Amino acid sequence: MSFKRINIKTSALFTWFVCIITFIFVLMACCLPVLPKSVSVFGNVDRLVPIYRVQTDKKQVAFSFDAAWGSDVTPRLLEIFKKHDIKTTFFLVNFWMEKYPDMTKKIAENGHEIGNHSATHPNMGDLAKNEIVKEIKTTHDKIKELTGQEAKLFRPPFGDYSNTLITTANELGYHVIQWDVDSLDWKDLSAKAIYDRVIERVKPGSIVLFHNNGKFTAEALEPLIIELKSRGFEIVPVSHLLIKDGFYIDKSTGEMRKK
Repeated sequence: MSFKRINIKTSALFTWFVCIITFIFVLMACCLPVLPKSVSVFGNVDRLVPIYRVQTDKKQVAFSFDAAWGSDVTPRLLEIFKKHDIKTTFFLVNFWMEKYPDMTKKIAENGHEIGNHSATHPNMGDLAKNEIVKEIKTTHDKIKELTGQEAKLFRPPFGDYSNTLITTANELGYHVIQWDVDSLDWKDLSAKAIYDRVIERVKPGSIVLFHNNGKFTAEALEPLIIELKSRGFEIVPVSHLLIKDGFYIDKSTGEMRKK
C-alpha cells in the first residue's frame, strides 16, 4: 500500500472522528436544562440569582405588572381587581411615575403593592454599583413621595442582572424579583394566547409577569382570575409569597426555598 493511500485513509478517519465528536457536543447542548441566567452548567455556585418563584404548600400565585409605558389600560385592570377583591404588585419606573403621578397614587390607593423597576429602565447587569444605587434610590424616593410605601421589591428591566445588582439591592433592603411565568402580553398576543400561556404554566408559588398597558392584558385577566379561583388558587401580591426568615435561593431554578 502506498504512502499516499495511507494518508487518504487517515484523513478520512480523522474527518469522521471530528464529525462524531461535534455531533456529541451538539446533542449534549440541546439536552441541557434551561437555567436562570446567572447559573453555570459547570457548577459555578458563586453566581447569585434573583427570586423566580417561591416554595409553598399553599395554592397561592402572585400577579405582577411592570409599568414603563402608557397607562390607558391600567384603570380597567384596577376595576377588575376591585371586582374580584384581588391585590397585586405593580413594578413602576421613575419616569413613568413622573408622567403619571395620579395613576401611581390611584394604584396605591386601591391597595396594591408598589415595587421598584428602576429610574431609567436600563440594563442593570451592565451598571456599576454607584449607578445601581442611584437607579434604585431615585425610584424608591419617588414611590415614597407619591404613595407613602417603602418599596422592598426590585425587578430589573429586561430581567437583566448581575452579582453586583443583587448584592447592592440586598444591601438597600430589597429582594430582586423575576418571574417563572411570562404572559408575553408585551408582544400583543391575543387574550386567548395570554390566557393559555399563563394557565398552562402557573403552579403554587408562581410569579406571573404582566404589563400594565398590554394591548390584550385586561381582556385575558378576568378569565384567568375566574379559572384560577375555581382551581382553589389565591392571587396575592409578590411580598405575600416570600419566605420571611430562614430561606435560600435554589441556584438551578431560582426558587426561594425554606432552609
